[in-house]
Amino acid sequence: MPNWGPIKRRELIAALRRLGFDGPYSGGKHQIMVRGGRSVVVPNPPSAEIGIQLLARVLRQAGVGREEWENA
Repeated sequence: MPNWGPIKRRELIAALRRLGFDGPYSGGKHQIMVRGGRSVVVPNPPSAEIGIQLLARVLRQAGVGREEWENA
């Protein structure tokens, strides 16, 4: 269960896989993960962790709510 807060890229990918996303696949400058007809860009931040604001944008793009995220 990932917390709502800064997260490492590897943990983000693992949590998205638990939520049913496939990938990551190459997609230009960033990798993407896919579930159904929805694709999500997986950020590769220069710092060690993905911050709360960036995490919120990724989850909004994925169509994943905070409750669903914390239960993944």
